[in-house]
Amino acid sequence: MKKKAFFSSKNIAFLAVLVALVVVLQTMSTLIGRLGGTPLSLVLIPIVLGGVMLGPLAGTLLGLIFGIVVAVCGVTGFDGWTFLLFTQSPFATVFLCLFKGIAAGFVAGMLNKLIARKNRYAGVIVASLAAPVVNTGIFVVGAFLMSGAIEGVMSATEVTGVSLTYYVIIGLAGVNFLIEFAINAVASPAIYRVAEIVKRMRGGVREEAVLSEEAASKREEVPAGKKGVPEK
Repeated sequence: MKKKAFFSSKNIAFLAVLVALVVVLQTMSTLIGRLGGTPLSLVLIPIVLGGVMLGPLAGTLLGLIFGIVVAVCGVTGFDGWTFLLFTQSPFATVFLCLFKGIAAGFVAGMLNKLIARKNRYAGVIVASLAAPVVNTGIFVVGAFLMSGAIEGVMSATEVTGVSLTYYVIIGLAGVNFLIEFAINAVASPAIYRVAEIVKRMRGGVREEAVLSEEAASKREEVPAGKKGVPEK
């Protein structure tokens, strides 16, 4: 029953919209990075929205799409830094791209599911803030596990005079994390509002369907003589 409810036509349509947003926003973010600007990581918003409204499975799927887009941009060279990392360690780079996206979506959806039982608004806020923490945290851990590859990228980009720790935490993760965290913190009330509106709309539809079924059932239970049909 749960699988059937998740893969309803409305959920699939909404999920398709979120997938499109993930692809477009991450591509735009990569393009901004190529132009020399600071990438505004808006992609976590639709991932959190999917996890909040459709559950952990949706968050996981959207996180996977996010990871795939990052990996494809890196492998094709559209994302120059990820491409350099890919040349140093192909398998680990692709795995890191996929895993951090999947984990961010799953954790956001699961935390909302657990916390929303007591406070729906708190669930949305925690999910919104957890996504960038998980995404960046896994990236940092992965970068240290791939220290040799990161040092190769540092050499290729002529980064000197800084330690590996400083380069990863401050140079790579610092600014991006602060931007992602701030954007999600600001967007969390809007995510909550959208989720509440959709929830009420779905609740109204379900209530109308239940009333229709009850009315039909009562009509069937009415004796034939009361329907205006003469009894023999």
